[in-house]
Amino acid sequence: MRPLAILALAVAAALSPVALAEQPTVAGAIGTAPGKGAAMQVVQATATVESVDPATRTVTLKTPRGETKTFVAGDEVRNFEQIKVGDKVNIKYLEAFTIELKKDGKDVVGRTEGGSLERAAPGEKPGGIAKREVRAVADVVAVDEQKMIVSVKNDKGEIIDLHLHDPEQVKLVKKGDQVEATYTEALAVSLEPAVAAKE
Repeated sequence: MRPLAILALAVAAALSPVALAEQPTVAGAIGTAPGKGAAMQVVQATATVESVDPATRTVTLKTPRGETKTFVAGDEVRNFEQIKVGDKVNIKYLEAFTIELKKDGKDVVGRTEGGSLERAAPGEKPGGIAKREVRAVADVVAVDEQKMIVSVKNDKGEIIDLHLHDPEQVKLVKKGDQVEATYTEALAVSLEPAVAAKE
């Protein structure tokens, strides 16, 4: 899994779903169609707020394994004063990759990247959703059907060999085509208030 620090969310910079759960919930899927392929994975995990230091904006979380992780919540974490000991932190991380063949493609070769960050509104429990998407287009410069390798050239002139596993997919690709690849990741972090003790 890629480091979550690439997302502009302070909680994510210090924690990964895998680190927060003894057995995180993981779901994934892989699919193909002529000239297309996609893979996706979702990881969910939880932790509990063990301590909060308002002066330093430091929060310590306890994982289901009993381990503690401490991080400093930056200014992007709104409503810090809402965080209380015993609150439950829920994390969901999605990672997806798609690739598509563009027959006789005419797109501009290159890479674009975008992202967004949605934060909790004033007065709500801290949380948010961070998204990032990278799209790349490359020209097909060679196809080796025997070795099942498709060679593509990016906007820097670099040649990258794509090793395919499906002979039928390789047969669809010709020199002069283009390949478009899209990588998407999203992270959602939310807090649930601690359950009040019954008297």
